[in-house]
Amino acid sequence: MPYEFLSDEWFRKVDELIAAAGDLKIPAEMKAVEVNVTVTRPAGDKKLFMKDGLFAVGHKSGVTTTLTLTEQLARKIFIDADVGAGVQAFLAGEVQVDGDLAKLVAMQTVEPSDPQKRLTRQIAEITT
Repeated sequence: MPYEFLSDEWFRKVDELIAAAGDLKIPAEMKAVEVNVTVTRPAGDKKLFMKDGLFAVGHKSGVTTTLTLTEQLARKIFIDADVGAGVQAFLAGEVQVDGDLAKLVAMQTVEPSDPQKRLTRQIAEITT
């Protein structure tokens, strides 16, 4: 059953997939990054927190970096795993970054683990 991207039901299903995935073998560079993400969308902005390459609902206090991007771009980067789209959007000024950019850049140079890639494919399969 497909779930609308960023809906409460989608987050519940993604949490189930994460729990079932086991050890994701997350690279150290990804583990070092904590980012608040604001996804702008017509239905209202969605605030997320990213750690270990995974998302939770809401911003976390004390996090020094915040990204702001559109829902369409968030889908390309996080669901379609199109890292190039994120870099292009940043260079074009379509992604706003407040705070420490260095960790994000370091994270972009790391290849996700095979279990992470599998999880991303599973999430894409349940996302509308």
